[in-house]
Amino acid sequence: MPARARAAVATLAMGSVDAAAPTEHSRPPTTRGACPTMPKTKNPLTKKSSVSTNVILTVIVLVVAVVVIGGVLLANRDGGSAEGVSSEVLRPEGSHTLTTADTGVYLVEFLDYQCPACAGYYKNVTKQLEQDYAGRITFVTRNFPLDMHPLAMLGASAAEAAALQGKYQEMYHALFDNWNDWAVAPDGQGLGDDEQRARAAFDRFAQQIGLDLEKFHADMESPAVRLRIEAGKADGNKAGVKGTPTLFVNGQKFEPTAQDYAGVDRQLRERIDEALAR
Repeated sequence: MPARARAAVATLAMGSVDAAAPTEHSRPPTTRGACPTMPKTKNPLTKKSSVSTNVILTVIVLVVAVVVIGGVLLANRDGGSAEGVSSEVLRPEGSHTLTTADTGVYLVEFLDYQCPACAGYYKNVTKQLEQDYAGRITFVTRNFPLDMHPLAMLGASAAEAAALQGKYQEMYHALFDNWNDWAVAPDGQGLGDDEQRARAAFDRFAQQIGLDLEKFHADMESPAVRLRIEAGKADGNKAGVKGTPTLFVNGQKFEPTAQDYAGVDRQLRERIDEALAR
């Protein structure tokens, strides 16, 4: 399958923001930024020196090629290269973990709590994977709320506020296990945007997992929580994340080709098992 086709299939399977509509990252380049063609002139000084002119043009072409290739390599370094994205970017010290292990194998997921595809991944892939690979891999989750989801930042704030009371994992599960209670509109038609309804749901979750509710409210609005979320977004951008969920296995971006969750789950487990076998 051509590279362009593979990328399209992977994007659709992951439910990324790029799959919904063309963005500045997915539109083909226009000719607006192309260099204009130089007009032909009859220069008596160069008319008799065609060999020298050809040499000069060849040198110019080579220089341009070097500059272009260098730019591509630099861009790849920012968005992930053949060696993968560095651990310092994907899982800096203090990152939230769902499982931990000393095997050296780690899975990192950049997620948006209101993202339907993230909820689908949780239900059909990562929730069971978390249990099956407990003690075998380190499973890290990072914030990457998308502007297109009106309650995404609020959900991330609830998770981070719970983390300040040592209950991140419990709130992470509560947000996804009860996703329809706060992320979806009351009539079930599309995503919700009712902050008051979402906050009421978060309060129920906080009480169920034993949080100090007053502290929870204060922390949700705190600069510390905001900075934590922004740090996840910044690292996601460095890693080349364009949509959610985006996963990395030992620094390598996971780009499934399967057309259903069962296939995605199988491919992800194969990648993890290969890393564990090394």
